[in-house]
Amino acid sequence: MSQFVAVYDACVLYPALLRDLLMHLALSDLFRARWTERIHAEWMGNLRMNRPDIPGEKLERVRRLMDAHVPNCLITGYEPLEADLHLPDPDDRHVLAAAIHCHAGTIVTYNVKHFPDAALAPHGINAQHPDSFIEHAFHIDLAAVIAAVADHRASMGSPAMTVAQLLDGYLNHGLATTVSLLRPHAALL
Repeated sequence: MSQFVAVYDACVLYPALLRDLLMHLALSDLFRARWTERIHAEWMGNLRMNRPDIPGEKLERVRRLMDAHVPNCLITGYEPLEADLHLPDPDDRHVLAAAIHCHAGTIVTYNVKHFPDAALAPHGINAQHPDSFIEHAFHIDLAAVIAAVADHRASMGSPAMTVAQLLDGYLNHGLATTVSLLRPHAALL
């Protein structure tokens, strides 16, 4: 397994399609995915607020499955670092503190501007949009990413989502580069 660590921010765990893709990528051994109970609370709380039609038990089940399937995913003990961190949004300090504590190389987030290079670089961390993160994974191991996407599609139940529907869904979540890299391999998905 790779020793490279990526912390998933709550905003990339909020949309089910992206969360599921990131979970399948986490199982590829290209990197070690990490998050905290606080990150869980944030994405789940936002879903409860915005989608009251989704039963809380279903969200708890997703959380349990995520934690069970990704080894050593939960970061603990990061809280003392928060007070000394300065970010545009103080509510994001816990994510950076967790990333520092677990020696992450990347924070995967839609909110890249919330994590400026000046605050992250001293810790050897960068913030990446999920599209850039997946693009980098694609260039590291094309076969692993294609297999993760194929597994993601296969896990979606019956009737299966078509490749075109899956790629359109990725586009709707801002993964334009990812989709352009996957299209030539559509027959494998």
